[in-house]
Amino acid sequence: MADTSLTLISHPLCPFVQRAAIVLLEKGVPFDRIDVDLTAKPDWFLALSPTGKVPLLKVSQADGPDAVLFESMVICEYLEESLGGVGLYPVDALSRARLRGWIEFGTATLADAWHFLNAKDHPTADAKQAAFRDRLQRLEAVLVEGPYFSGAAFGMVDAVFAPLFRYFDILGPTVSQPIFEDLPRVTTWRTALAGRQSVVAAVAGDYAERFQQHLRQHQALLAN
Repeated sequence: MADTSLTLISHPLCPFVQRAAIVLLEKGVPFDRIDVDLTAKPDWFLALSPTGKVPLLKVSQADGPDAVLFESMVICEYLEESLGGVGLYPVDALSRARLRGWIEFGTATLADAWHFLNAKDHPTADAKQAAFRDRLQRLEAVLVEGPYFSGAAFGMVDAVFAPLFRYFDILGPTVSQPIFEDLPRVTTWRTALAGRQSVVAAVAGDYAERFQQHLRQHQALLAN
């Protein structure tokens, strides 16, 4: 991709943007990043994004027009197929299909976690916490070797779950301990992801402060 430049159009807090950023960082490819205020979306952004959401990946080519990709996993799959570096999927088609299933599971898990994190009342928080923990228990049952989802090698499933686990590192043990207790494999995985350089670098240095500010602005129970 020597004649191609990449621009990730993002929002500082978006977990779906982080997926793409992690893959780009794992591939070791330079890219530009432009953050968008999603509360006041600029016209140029709306012209590029059919859904009005991030991430977008602008692919600028020396020998052709710019292309814009949307949807995080579409972007991640493109990067996997077009960039060099260590592959984030196994070669075997059946194994790849299995992992893509867990990526879909990861998106649903993120939804449960997000609703728990943003809950404004105790019944909602309790229900979503239970749903999230149930999903973690399912993961505990399939994780065998660590430190990553498929073993020693970091892969696409790890890029999907890392932004989700990051929230609970910010909130600390009072919140996270009841959710992750008695889940040793998930805990080992979560710790390994937190220390991965691509995961660390996928967000800005003020990410934790921004996330806590988000909780306060939305009057979430966890902001207290």
